[in-house]
Amino acid sequence: MSAAPLRIGLVGMGKIARDQHLPAIAADAGLVLAATSSPNSPGVEGVPHFRTLEALLAEAEVDAVALCSSPQVRYGLAATAIAAGKHVFLEKPPGATLSEVAALEALAGAAGVTLFASWHSRYAAGVEPARAWLAGKRILGGRIVWREDVRHWHPGQAWIWEAGGLGVFDPGINALSIATRIWPRPLFLESATLSLPANRAAPIAADLTLRDATGTAMTMDLDWRQTGTQTWDITVETDGGMLALSSGGAVFTVPGETRHDEDREYPGLYRRFAELVEAGTSDVDIAPFRLVADAFLRGQRETVEAFED
Repeated sequence: MSAAPLRIGLVGMGKIARDQHLPAIAADAGLVLAATSSPNSPGVEGVPHFRTLEALLAEAEVDAVALCSSPQVRYGLAATAIAAGKHVFLEKPPGATLSEVAALEALAGAAGVTLFASWHSRYAAGVEPARAWLAGKRILGGRIVWREDVRHWHPGQAWIWEAGGLGVFDPGINALSIATRIWPRPLFLESATLSLPANRAAPIAADLTLRDATGTAMTMDLDWRQTGTQTWDITVETDGGMLALSSGGAVFTVPGETRHDEDREYPGLYRRFAELVEAGTSDVDIAPFRLVADAFLRGQRETVEAFED
């Protein structure tokens, strides 16, 4: 007899919830959307909807909550769900600060529930093949170029420009989640320049230099002002030739081979979450978030032209 589906309460009904979470939940027979919550956005037809998480927890039967609200409020929501004995799926970034995430991990451990800090780009089709291919190579250097149009992906979203919203590191952390997965050794920040619009509290562009313990460098070029074709590329030079991950990790290219498999990022995240819940364990990898925090801590800041939506 098969196990009952994991009942999910989806909190925060913005673009990412509707574009990615709802289809991923609907496509998985082991999951069911049991309720939604959002103070201002509508829910889903036929599914109980509540204005607050507290109301959802009091009135709906859920096993877990997936938090898609802005990172500035994620700690309070997660702590509330954990206190109610619910498993918690955190959209990226997992919080507004590293200390928040550490506190949530401790709370989840004490409550005996699963906490999952999700990194969707790690589930792009080319990431695991890239990790395997690099494992036996001598790495000579790497480069990330991650440029996109903020007006297209985050139209009118004020929270991304506020403290804790990360600015251009909101997409940039996706690249870092891939880099920290495929690079054979831990990376640390050597230097950074953050470009902040005169009217914003978070950067619109950034240049980073990362290194590992051997001194091998990975450089990073982030920009939110690109129009037209978007750029999400990672290249790694090795003694066996060049590895390229393009289209956000979907396309894997090495000498003599190119692969472009089906995009299964969010289905992969939910499959991992269900596995963690079944095993009674958590997965709270903060490596990508730690590099972003280091960039804000150590990076030089420059003021650039004001940005208007």
